Amino acid sequence: MTATKRLLGSLSLDLDNKWSYLKTHGDAIWESFPSYLDLVVPRVLAFLKERNLTITFFIVGQDAALPQHREVLRSLAEAGHEIGNHSFHHEPWLHLYSEQQIEEELAKAEESIESATGVRPTGFRGPGFSVSPMVLRVLAKRGYRYDASTFPTFLGPLARAYYFATSKLSPEEKAKRKMLFGKFREGLRTLRPYRWRTSPKPVVEIPVTTVPIFKVPFHVSYLIYLACYSRFLAVSYFHWALIMCRLTNVQPSLLLHPLDFLGGDDTSDLGYFPGMSMSGPRKLELCAAFFDLFCRHFTPVTMRQHAESLPDDGRTVPLSRF
Repeated sequence: MTATKRLLGSLSLDLDNKWSYLKTHGDAIWESFPSYLDLVVPRVLAFLKERNLTITFFIVGQDAALPQHREVLRSLAEAGHEIGNHSFHHEPWLHLYSEQQIEEELAKAEESIESATGVRPTGFRGPGFSVSPMVLRVLAKRGYRYDASTFPTFLGPLARAYYFATSKLSPEEKAKRKMLFGKFREGLRTLRPYRWRTSPKPVVEIPVTTVPIFKVPFHVSYLIYLACYSRFLAVSYFHWALIMCRLTNVQPSLLLHPLDFLGGDDTSDLGYFPGMSMSGPRKLELCAAFFDLFCRHFTPVTMRQHAESLPDDGRTVPLSRF
């Protein structure tokens, strides 16, 4: 009897720093660039090493540009993890940038990330899932292999409404963020990787996976939010999401964030984020349960490995269908 071939599943972490969350929330203190990288990076690396896992870290260029972060960021590359570009300024309105601004944003981030880690990134994820046809054109021109910025869910407007309700943003700042998490129609996007028709080469798109058919999220921050009400609910929901991926032959891309590993006992000024009432140890226990389930169902790979696994059948999607 022939064994069933295991599907791949990619793992990535957007290494948003404390200042970037404060900035997005509208807290002026962000300008001093407060950080938790020295706490969260060693914690995540130890967690991954225990499980012999290699993942992708999307780094914010501003952090890489600061000398005090270089050693901890280089430790990610030294541990064998893939390094990706998460923009320089971490502004979720990247889709509003001009072509020249996008060029400068990516170039500055690339230079800072390579200087800090020794690795030049070839994968990109926009902050707040911010991407546009112009961003994709610039990525192609700069030699990127893949983008991972699309988030196929119908719940984007609800997430944005919650975010605005808990923020300290002015009307002007809210206008900049009016596309944060995308429109309702984002839920119509496919969950499977594909290639954008860009020049000189196509750019692979790897969506952040949501539950097939239903298009509801199951990234780890969402699971931890559910666990605030019931651990059983969160684990059962995640198990259902993974089964749906297997039944529909979707190779999932699971998204993580630093706050999935940090609790209210680690940082006290991000309490407005869902799940920050939990302690760090409890979040680590939950992440262990989620990772165990994920690795039971799928073979874990980096984002680059996921992109390279896409068969080259010559088919591409025109940017007019963005």
